[in-house]
Amino acid sequence: MEAYTSFARVYDTFMDNIPYEEWGKYLTALLKEYNVTDGLVLDLGCGTGTMTELLASKGYDMIGVDYSEDMLEIAMEKREASGHDILYLLQDMREFELYGTVRAVVSICDSVNYITEEEDLEEVFRLVNNYLDPKGVFIFDFKTLYNYQTILGDRTIAEKREECSFIWDNYYYEDEKINEYELTLFIQDEGDMYRKFEEIHYQKAYTLEEMIRFVKASGLEFVAAYDAFTKNAPDEKSERIYIVARENGK
Repeated sequence: MEAYTSFARVYDTFMDNIPYEEWGKYLTALLKEYNVTDGLVLDLGCGTGTMTELLASKGYDMIGVDYSEDMLEIAMEKREASGHDILYLLQDMREFELYGTVRAVVSICDSVNYITEEEDLEEVFRLVNNYLDPKGVFIFDFKTLYNYQTILGDRTIAEKREECSFIWDNYYYEDEKINEYELTLFIQDEGDMYRKFEEIHYQKAYTLEEMIRFVKASGLEFVAAYDAFTKNAPDEKSERIYIVARENGK
């Protein structure tokens, strides 16, 4: 089953516990620290465009790339409401194409964990390097092995809202380091009628050492790694890690 189809309709509802404003401040601070204060920025795996909109409000010229047409439709509705001049492209991040280079690429909310083949992830990073300005900056986050093994793995999450509810069953496969999400949605249709939808998502757990290896193998320069939303070095209990890399020649 294709991911982020039915779920796109209620994605923002169930993500309303994510402090996007705080995440945006952290990401903006990192961009400025590495001298990206304006210019063209690509949001890779932009989803419904929440972070894309936040960065646009900070003065960046934004491009959003996502593989889900349903998610991008919602992103474009937000663009219409905000009036921000954002270019959205329906593309697979494993083979995305831009019209030119950008000052920075960002990819958050564990988008890279959806790339479950190592050679594909290295190709994503190679494309990032290719489309960055000289010494341009790449900032991305990822869920850690610890997160999947001890927090998400083999856990059921359920939420009920007024117009929709979901059951999210997680199954972590240790040998493959794959987390399978079985998502069951109940979305209000008309009156008291609810429709049931099902989707399956897959994410892969990567270690920090693996990520650094992929970054370097792609041609990028590894710069720093941080325990998410801090400037601290990651440790064995980090749940999410941010990595900063730079363009390092084509």
